[in-house]
Amino acid sequence: MSTGWILACKTDDVGAEDVFRFDHDERTFAIYRTADDKFFATEGLCTHGKVHLAQGFVMDTIIECPKHNGRFDFATGEAKGAPACINLKTYSVKVEAGQVFILLD
Repeated sequence: MSTGWILACKTDDVGAEDVFRFDHDERTFAIYRTADDKFFATEGLCTHGKVHLAQGFVMDTIIECPKHNGRFDFATGEAKGAPACINLKTYSVKVEAGQVFILLD
């Protein structure tokens, strides 16, 4: 598995208050963009139903899972609504020259 800063997408790939799926080394990540143009990254599968969060609904810093409507704060990874009760892993993000990078450990 690659570690360090990995190019995930272009800033234009993620709309405001939206989520983008990024796959790398057999892992799935979710890249988020807030209405005020900040980027965040989490693991890409819901900790409850193992569904791709990129198919979910974003509002403010909350992602709602499309399967059972569990909710997470993607800025912190905190599970915010049942049935999700296990937090998401979050990743550091940097934006350079219109590209979004995430730091993998």
